[in-house]
Amino acid sequence: MTESNLLQGPIHAVHVELGATFAPFGGWEMPVSYAGTVAEHQAVRTAVGLFDVSHLGKATVRGAGAAEFVNAALTNDLGRIRPGKAQYTLCCTPEGGVIDDLIAYYVSEDEIFLVPNAANTAAVVAELTKVAPEGITITDEHRDYAVFAVQGPRSTEVLAALGLPTDQEYMAYVDAEWEGRPVRVCRTGYTGEHGYELLPRWADAAALFRALTEQVRAADGQPAGLGARDTLRTEMGYPLHGHELSPDISPVQARCGWAVGWKKPQFWGKAALEQEKAAGPRRILLGLEALDRGVLRQGQTVLRGDEVVGETTSGTFSPTLKVGIALALMDTAAGLEPGAEVEVDVRGRRLRCKVVRPPFVEARTA
Repeated sequence: MTESNLLQGPIHAVHVELGATFAPFGGWEMPVSYAGTVAEHQAVRTAVGLFDVSHLGKATVRGAGAAEFVNAALTNDLGRIRPGKAQYTLCCTPEGGVIDDLIAYYVSEDEIFLVPNAANTAAVVAELTKVAPEGITITDEHRDYAVFAVQGPRSTEVLAALGLPTDQEYMAYVDAEWEGRPVRVCRTGYTGEHGYELLPRWADAAALFRALTEQVRAADGQPAGLGARDTLRTEMGYPLHGHELSPDISPVQARCGWAVGWKKPQFWGKAALEQEKAAGPRRILLGLEALDRGVLRQGQTVLRGDEVVGETTSGTFSPTLKVGIALALMDTAAGLEPGAEVEVDVRGRRLRCKVVRPPFVEARTA
């Protein structure tokens, strides 16, 4: 998309007031940073950060047996959770590639609320609609709700100051109210820190974001953009669709097999994924930690001597570790284990790196 037809979220004007810099992402004009990516990253790790991720998709599957229908399509097992819980899951092709990774909110046996990635929402809705039985409806609600993420060790006090619920267990949600306005509050996030994701109505978003900003600043935190969101998730080894997951990268290769209900009788891509799991994937996701100074980015060749052994899928500077880090799909035939040394071709210069098993920093989601 060109800059002239990028979509804008419900609080674009608020981001302008806060001095955000913007960039296109998934067809949307998104805030990349306010005070700077490193400062925002550190605020999340030490205090609290506030993200507007309203570009994320929203869709509702309704009708008798909606949960059963979704469970037969997406990889994870909805039978493991109950109403009031959410679950990370994947929408796969018959060949085992990933159309999208998303969060499924279990509202009831007859209603599942889905939060896909922005650019993939239409594809997920279309795939479900194609095979939905009579009585099941899939509604694209992309611009009906906003999504805010409050992340960091002081996130609880931010929500408590606004009278929002904070004591739900991880991946559980509560349908609450703020000043008489409905908002869904889920104990989840994409940073590796204790945090929450809030889903208010699109029309209520600006007022809630302003109130959250005030409390976040009072807790020594700050608004954070996509730059910090990316460095935080990379430190945790969390996949990003189009990088660590894609129609050409399976959950097995991306180490997301834990989000697959292997014992379920069916889900899209089941046969292909079972076959890949049994045979062993030809490549597997590993982490790289730079031993030399240099910038690691997506699409760089990983070498052991003169042998090509992989390719980076994401790369950044880690504000926590103060070194370059990357995620890379590595050939399993190379037999690389954590601690092994490889080199990454950075524009013709070889950068020495150590193989590690993500995450690069310890998760504190509890």
